[in-house]
Amino acid sequence: MYSPAVLDHFQNPRNAGVLENATATVEVSNPVCGDVLRLAARVAEGCIADVRFQARGCVTAIACGSLLTELMRGRRLDDLGNITPETLSTVLGGLPPATAHGSQLAYDALQALLTALAR
Repeated sequence: MYSPAVLDHFQNPRNAGVLENATATVEVSNPVCGDVLRLAARVAEGCIADVRFQARGCVTAIACGSLLTELMRGRRLDDLGNITPETLSTVLGGLPPATAHGSQLAYDALQALLTALAR
C-alpha cells in the first residue's frame, strides 16, 4: 500500500524533534482524522538554516513531515512556495487517495510557518 519512500520516511524520520531557538514554530491539525504536525524553523539570511517537525498521526503524516523538512533545509524563503501537496506526494512515490491528507497537512504547516515568518 505504501511506497518504499513513504515507509523509509516513516521508519526513519528526518529532522524529528524540538528545535531550540526557532525563529518560528507553528502547529496545524486535521480535525477529521486527528493528525497534528508541529513545524519549527530557524531562519538566517533569508534561508532555512535548520528545521524540525513533530507529528502525531498516521504513517503518511509522519512521512510527509519528514520529507517537508528535507525539502526546506537550506532553501530561501521565497523558494518554499514551490512545495505543494502534489510535490510531496510525487517525491514519496505517490500517496494512496485515502492517505493523501498527510501531504495537505504538511503543506498547511508550511503555509502557516511562512505566514508566521512574514510577520
